[in-house]
Parts: sequence; C-alpha cells; structure tokens
Amino acid sequence: MNVVVDTNVIVSALINANGVPARVLSLVLGGSIRILYDNRIIFEYVEVLSMNKFGFSKNAINSVIVYIKHSGEFINSEPIKRPFSDESDKKFYEVYKSAPAQYLITGNLKHYPQEDAIVSPRDFLRIYES
Repeated sequence: MNVVVDTNVIVSALINANGVPARVLSLVLGGSIRILYDNRIIFEYVEVLSMNKFGFSKNAINSVIVYIKHSGEFINSEPIKRPFSDESDKKFYEVYKSAPAQYLITGNLKHYPQEDAIVSPRDFLRIYES
C-alpha cells in the first residue's frame, strides 16, 4: 500500500513510541506500507526533525530519512493551483494526487480538502486493520 505521510505524523511517532503515529511509522519501517515522497517532502522532514526543540539525534534523523528514501518511492508531482490554508502542506497533497497513493495520512486534517483518502493516523489504522 502506498501512502503520503505528513511531517507531523513522523514527528509524533518519534516523540511517542507508543502512540498511534508510531504504529503508522512501524508499518512503514516493517515494509507493510510504502511512503511516497518528493524532494520537498524529504527537505521538510529533515528540517523539522532537526529542530532543537525535538532533540532528535542526527543519527536517528538520518536513519529515518535513509530508510524512507530507499524503501519509499520518489514521485515527480504535478503542481496544483488550488489554494491551501497552509501552503506548506500543499506539497503532500500534490504528491498524493500525482502518485498511486491510496492515502494521505496527517494529523492536520483541517489543512487539506475533505476527501475520504485523506485520513488521520487513527483512521488510517482502523482502515488498514479492517
């Protein structure tokens, strides 16, 4: 299954290893689902995960990024002219729309159009496990 994963899910997963986002990341790391990405998404992952306030080690960040790049799939996304309340989230939507992605997983549903395949981590797990 191919998914696009918003940065907030990755951050939450690394902050709380027992939370719902961590279960989503575990599916990625276990090879059950594959993250689709472009260079803008990887850049944001690195930029946000490197913020001092999170305290993630460079080694941990590098391990996650290397894994995503090697096990995920790079997508050449098409620009979408639709305005977004948070333009920084548009890149995830563009990859989702340009790729063979079944879901876009985010903790910020209000930043995206209301579509059945744009889901929270909890809703994704409910769908995945059924």
